[in-house]
Amino acid sequence: MTHSLETGQLLDEELLRYARQILLDGWDIDAQLRLKSARVVIIGAGGLGCPASETLVRAGLGQVHLIDDDVIEASNLQRQTLFLPENIGQPKAQTAATMLKLINPLITAHGTVARLNEDNAYELLDMAVSKPDLLLDCTDNFATRDIINRISVRYQIPLLSASAIAMQGQLALFEPHLNTGCYHCVFGSVVLDEASDERTCANSGVLASTTAIMGNLQSNAALQYLGLTKNPLTNKLLLWDGKQMQQRLMGYRKDLECPVCSSH
Repeated sequence: MTHSLETGQLLDEELLRYARQILLDGWDIDAQLRLKSARVVIIGAGGLGCPASETLVRAGLGQVHLIDDDVIEASNLQRQTLFLPENIGQPKAQTAATMLKLINPLITAHGTVARLNEDNAYELLDMAVSKPDLLLDCTDNFATRDIINRISVRYQIPLLSASAIAMQGQLALFEPHLNTGCYHCVFGSVVLDEASDERTCANSGVLASTTAIMGNLQSNAALQYLGLTKNPLTNKLLLWDGKQMQQRLMGYRKDLECPVCSSH
């Protein structure tokens, strides 16, 4: 039994694996096919990138490409769920990709050991082959997020940005092709020198559940966007507070004078 779209078809083993998902109201075989045909690039294979990529792969994302220049350390094992003690010292991106393919052999996963920047973005994102359907920002500092946002705007690639620190998290999904605002519109300018860099997990700590929850909220938004072509966070910033067990949405507007996206 198969069902086809221009993007391809579902194999029998895919119908069996994703059966509970396809039974959902509003999520049918066409949604599963859209997910199967999608290509996502995840920048950062750590506390956010591990749960986000694992959930997407288990759900049937067709192609995932992880980019990270870091190696696995013992302190990562508390929250970076794709890694085991024997992986310490190995590259995060390649190790995560290997684990994802073990979790779901029906998908394609690649890992690139590199630091993404504006100069190498075209090559690392495989733009010569095709434009990614979605970028997932799973990094942990404003400087890198600013670079990823500029790449998103430059190449008109939707950007799903998540952050997690201590017991708090944030999530937003920007669509530059709709000209509705970007990461810079929400957070403004950040002084990007080493002395003024903000809190990170390395210097401030993070509860294991924080990255797990934010990574899965990120994958939830990605699944809706890729499978249902719906942005559940249009012009909204999701704020999650684990200490108070509260979640709220804050609206934002495009900055008409934004130095990053106003010219687009």
